[in-house]
Amino acid sequence: MSTAEAKTVEARCVRLASKAESAAALAPVEERLTLTRGPNDVLIEVKAAAVNPSDVKAATGLMPYAVFPRTPGRDYAGVVIDGPAETVGREVFGSSGDLGIRRDGTHASHLVVEADAVVEKPKTVSWEETAGIGVPFVTAMEGFRRAGVPRSGETVLVMGVNGKVGQAAVQIATWQGARVIGVVRKAEAYEGHSSAPVEVIDASAIDVATRVRELTGGKGADIVFNTVGDPYFQAAHKSLALRGRQILIAAIDRIVQFNILEFYRGQHTYVGIDTLGLPSAATGAVLRDLGPGLASGHLKPFPIKASAVYPLERAKEAYVAVAGSSRDRVILKP
Repeated sequence: MSTAEAKTVEARCVRLASKAESAAALAPVEERLTLTRGPNDVLIEVKAAAVNPSDVKAATGLMPYAVFPRTPGRDYAGVVIDGPAETVGREVFGSSGDLGIRRDGTHASHLVVEADAVVEKPKTVSWEETAGIGVPFVTAMEGFRRAGVPRSGETVLVMGVNGKVGQAAVQIATWQGARVIGVVRKAEAYEGHSSAPVEVIDASAIDVATRVRELTGGKGADIVFNTVGDPYFQAAHKSLALRGRQILIAAIDRIVQFNILEFYRGQHTYVGIDTLGLPSAATGAVLRDLGPGLASGHLKPFPIKASAVYPLERAKEAYVAVAGSSRDRVILKP
């Protein structure tokens, strides 16, 4: 552990004073805050930070445990400038369920976080791309960790396959050798990276469960990763193989009906994933599981468009872009 006195920095931080009625009503300001690390922390110079839908939801009062005033932001990439001696100078990235919501987050020039929360930055990936890995890949990987990481020979059905969590789930499943079938709302191809072909079902044109049974010789999907929630709940339920697992991460309407008899006779498992419940160190452990895939190129970060990168002083524009359901990964650069 470093015996030198901890550094103090004047960080430029995006600040939200109170919840807003909508993304358009958000009034972020830039303030300077003094940051000093604790004995088990690192102080990071932030090179890039992602803006997630959960950042905007928390800012507009949809997460009752969000504290104010605070600096938003869950995902980051940067350089350790102070901490235990072996950490200083490391290029790192990370994410968290509490950063930016229950405590000050990553939309700032500097960040203090636990030393065991940070993960080595992939050498071949840009700062912006690294900052964009966080929440989508953590959500997908934690879903598979809890439901059982897909194996070669298994079929994974991804509902909402072109969303960022959907694309991350495809990457992880095909990296592990599983077959992936994707579901979309309208006629479109799969847009992301994968290590194997992805068959796509247009839910507006065909019955999803019927088509899944056809594609799997009647067996169904071993895992359904439902990134949308209740609109696809019944189709997911009908698509499950014997002992199939459905992963759920989102909802529009909270209440669904399902056939309990089919559920227990099918020996099904439902797994709920809420990454907001994962503190920084636990999130770091999930990200470390992705390291070999990122190193081998089986997992690739989302491409970042220049038009989706904003300086801190244009944070409101970034939040509004994310609230507008932009499919781009939106990044802030201090």
